[in-house]
Amino acid sequence: MILVVGATGLLGSEICRRLRGAGHSVRALVRANSARDRISAAQSAGAATTIGDLKSPASLAQACEGVSAVITTASSTFSRQEGDSIDTVDRQGHLHLIDAANRAGVRQFLYISIPPDLHYDCPLFQAKREVETALARSGIEYTVLLANYFMEVWLSPTLGFDYANGRATVYGSGEQPLAWVSYRDVAGFAVDALGNGAARNRMLLAGGPENLTPLRVVRIFEEVTARSFTVEHVPQAALEKQYAEARDPLSQTFAALTLEYAHGCPMDMRETLDLMPRPLTTVRDYAATAGRSS
Repeated sequence: MILVVGATGLLGSEICRRLRGAGHSVRALVRANSARDRISAAQSAGAATTIGDLKSPASLAQACEGVSAVITTASSTFSRQEGDSIDTVDRQGHLHLIDAANRAGVRQFLYISIPPDLHYDCPLFQAKREVETALARSGIEYTVLLANYFMEVWLSPTLGFDYANGRATVYGSGEQPLAWVSYRDVAGFAVDALGNGAARNRMLLAGGPENLTPLRVVRIFEEVTARSFTVEHVPQAALEKQYAEARDPLSQTFAALTLEYAHGCPMDMRETLDLMPRPLTTVRDYAATAGRSS
């Protein structure tokens, strides 16, 4: 039995679907007040749902009973409910989850984290590093996937990349490359890491097949959609000001993420692909799909 925490989210739901497709038994941790359509989606994918919350250690202990592996994608940055915060969910919640998994005799723990060697500090980055350290010290066999910027999130209208109307917000100059990754490929790596001795006790990069600047990404969308894009830059100075003036943890985290985007976040995926070979989604692939849907 594989426990998926964050099962109602974008990445977690894809992991559930792929696990079931690979023949695994899946238990999806959902909250009592989670959206009914998302719970139904997990159940339709074949996952057994159990009610719990990262803020409730007792519910985590129950969820981990009889489980061989835990995969967690949960974060307060994507789904906010009462009492949720980076401290209660991303930090304390995951520390409680590691403890519950250890007590239950879980053999493998897979954690979705952030890229290494980031340049700006913020509450989310601090929480992720603390959880990584706790996991490495726990004695449980672990794999940490250090995921790059999800193209479906950062190249979407929600964050200003409005491909349907030919408008793109670019953070900084747009001249520094990032290893844009599809959440579907991160889900694939997560499933591939289960029971994989090559991924045991490893921190592995999870990026896309190309390191592309945001301006190059815009050009790819222009080529695929056959329309010109209007590009609006958020200057580096404005990002630095936003970072300096941010007062709450979520604002500090978003400011740090945009600055890291502006700084660039390239990855060399050869090691990960040597251990877990798989074809990776390109930005051009995503642009073709997004273009059709628009």
